[in-house]
Amino acid sequence: MNYKSVKSKNSNRFGKKRSFGGQRSRRNGRPLARTINVNQLVHQGSPLEEVKYVPEHLFQEFPLNAKLKANLASLGYTDPTEIQERTFLQISEIKDVIGVATTGTGKTGAFLIPLINSLLFENNQFQTLVMVPTRELALQVEEEFRKLTKKMNLHITSLIGGQSVGQDIKKLRKPSHFIVGTPGRLTDLCKRGILKLNTFSVLVLDEFDRMLDMGFTEDVNFLTGQMGNRDQTLLFSATIDGKQKNIIEKLMNNPVEIKVSSGNTTADHINQDVVYAKPDEKLSKLMSLVNEESFEKVLVFAETKRNVGKVTKSLKQSGIHADEIHGDKTQGYRIKALKNFKNGKLKVLVATDVAARGLDISNVTHVINFDMPQNYETYIHRIGRTGRAGKAGNALTFVN
Repeated sequence: MNYKSVKSKNSNRFGKKRSFGGQRSRRNGRPLARTINVNQLVHQGSPLEEVKYVPEHLFQEFPLNAKLKANLASLGYTDPTEIQERTFLQISEIKDVIGVATTGTGKTGAFLIPLINSLLFENNQFQTLVMVPTRELALQVEEEFRKLTKKMNLHITSLIGGQSVGQDIKKLRKPSHFIVGTPGRLTDLCKRGILKLNTFSVLVLDEFDRMLDMGFTEDVNFLTGQMGNRDQTLLFSATIDGKQKNIIEKLMNNPVEIKVSSGNTTADHINQDVVYAKPDEKLSKLMSLVNEESFEKVLVFAETKRNVGKVTKSLKQSGIHADEIHGDKTQGYRIKALKNFKNGKLKVLVATDVAARGLDISNVTHVINFDMPQNYETYIHRIGRTGRAGKAGNALTFVN
């Protein structure tokens, strides 16, 4: 890949004129049929030999604005990940791109870095809408943007549930280069006439498979229909299957597909086992497990908000540092709980599936499915929070 030729290839991006404009119930509330065989949950993991990707070029060799290079260096970002290197040219040339890569492979940087770079090179500013499935992921994108654009006078606004619409109206009075939000809140603001998307030129759909899983297809279709002037669509997903392809064909124009992973989720490297327990034994068995020394950083999944609260209360009463996140908690509460879990102030975080995808939580030693998930794909996404970055991972599932 010859990055020295990017500037000439970028003429489309730099030459275009752009104006600077201003968890749902699954299956309509009906429970999904369980599609998990208990035998699928027992597996002796084979430790991953971490094969470090060796890029052809370091970030300092990319044709990047000097300020962006400086920020990347200050953050310790020297080597691009595979998805970042392989998509950079395509995104810079304003091509529609499908990036298939698992969580934790640098997908956020893969779209932020070239788009920020284009903003810094262009005289005519453009706006980008980033659509993500969860509030937590929206805030992660916002945080990463702010780090990358330090001292650049570029602005981002997050629009997510759990915050007042009045706050969003205030935010939207100020111009933003990037808007990042969840489909439900974005749709609500558009229908109220508060958010107008007809001036946005770039659409990014992050964790696209999860958005469809969560029932956001109708919102995605509505929002993309509001963006009649967009000239680029970027779609990132951990998986690509037949159900998505019909929707993707309508959203994108001759997309370039770049696969870093196979597009199928697996967890062959994670040690997986079951814990047989009657319903009234589950809490006591959970206490015994998390009190073991090897259970250093534990993510517990329960199916309902009520069960999450019940489990968290019991853990706290037994003296274990624990907290919870689910849809009924305020956004501020969820942010604080996640921060405390990430920095080690909590030993256990109990969650509904809101935390199963998109979140980058390092060094989770164990995932425990207090309640069995509805299907095997959700199971894989849950336990994928452990065994990351080549480290050992362990998953346990309670079975009646």
